[in-house]
Amino acid sequence: MSELLTVEARGSSAREPAVEAGGSSAREPGVDKPAVLETRTWWQRSLATRRGLVVPGLVLVAWIVATHYGLVNKHLVAKPEKVVTRAIEELRNGGLLLNLFASIKRDLIGFVIGAVAGVLFGGLLGVSRRSERLFGPTFHAAKQVAMFAWIPLMSVWLGTGEVAKVVFIAVAAFYPIVVNTQEGIESVAREHIEVARAFRYTRWQIVRKVVFPSALPSIFAGVQTGLIYAWLGTIGAEYLLSPDLGIGNLMIEGRESLQMDKVLLGVTVVGLVGASINLLASRLEQYVLRWRVTAFEARQ
Repeated sequence: MSELLTVEARGSSAREPAVEAGGSSAREPGVDKPAVLETRTWWQRSLATRRGLVVPGLVLVAWIVATHYGLVNKHLVAKPEKVVTRAIEELRNGGLLLNLFASIKRDLIGFVIGAVAGVLFGGLLGVSRRSERLFGPTFHAAKQVAMFAWIPLMSVWLGTGEVAKVVFIAVAAFYPIVVNTQEGIESVAREHIEVARAFRYTRWQIVRKVVFPSALPSIFAGVQTGLIYAWLGTIGAEYLLSPDLGIGNLMIEGRESLQMDKVLLGVTVVGLVGASINLLASRLEQYVLRWRVTAFEARQ
């Protein structure tokens, strides 16, 4: 696939007119066009990041104003400085890090299981029409069941311990990855398949060199969604199944003792970890699919 993209990019560069309207050359001397595009991309990302901080900033200001001027019940909404004090205390006694590492470990184990199973099953449905007719209707019916509706069934079959939590997280990540993998494979351009057949590729070579690279953007979209669902499933499993180390348990302790600073600390940590996971997934996608950016720049 990368070879085909390279050929196509060179061909479009060769067809690029030498002179623009007005008689100036298409590429000004001394200007590196990819570098300009890279600078613009960095500036756009920086601007988007600053814009994304507007709403959290407004929420923080509203929180400070509401708690300091008595606009909300102080027993239900703790002041921001109390949450910061609680965070420092939890860091000193090691409770926050223990709970955080337990949640992340649980999340990663469940996600890896769900992601591997999801890519394999989605690939099977996308490549084999017979498998789609056999397993597709059951899968599409099962995915309509709400994620947390599986917890009562799992608690009966697997108990309420660590195994049930990991399986629940894996199921949460499994569905979006299957759907996106199947859609990515089914959306591969027929022309690419015909070209591969013209070069006498075997079926395995077509899947490995044409279908899989073409489906990668959709697969990564599913992986990113699966990461988000897995993290939500982690907190939900910790909150609804047996208490153990985890951020969900930290919030349960705060709720039962009416320590809202601890509850809000847990909510803040959950949000920050979720945002970090989403950012890391986006960066990984950009790195793995960097050949798409190169091909795009070659066409400019």
